[in-house]
Amino acid sequence: MMRFSIIFLCIIVYVTVADTIRVQEKLSAYDILEQYDFPVGLLPKGATDYKLNPNNGKFTAYLNQTCSFYIHSYELRYKSIIKGVISKDKLAKLNGVSVKVELVWLKIVEVTRISDELEFSVLGIASADFGVDNFFESPQCGCGFHCNNLQKIGL
Repeated sequence: MMRFSIIFLCIIVYVTVADTIRVQEKLSAYDILEQYDFPVGLLPKGATDYKLNPNNGKFTAYLNQTCSFYIHSYELRYKSIIKGVISKDKLAKLNGVSVKVELVWLKIVEVTRISDELEFSVLGIASADFGVDNFFESPQCGCGFHCNNLQKIGL
């Protein structure tokens, strides 16, 4: 009888652990941004997967396509693979994101969060600051944050 009870208990424990593991889902690239104190809007909609090395912070996000859109007076372009090194409040060695300034495309190489501001650095020589609240939602490829306005006017 005792042997039967032990076997039954082992089966219950196994089923419970298996269900718990199955229920846990992999975090999204947007979840990872939030874990490092960044808003989800740093990545446009369409991130399909990511890789993160927690030992050195190497982070790669995969988009379902290349992507461009306007934010304020800036045109941004994202390649389908974005790479960088992520740590709390800092995305360094960024590769795959560019901004058009005048007629020239410049690589955004670093994003730093300082309180409620995000500082975007291009080529390490110039930067622009924007409020974090501008990035609480992810922009959509093609229309950025103004997709609903374009749908309302029939574009």
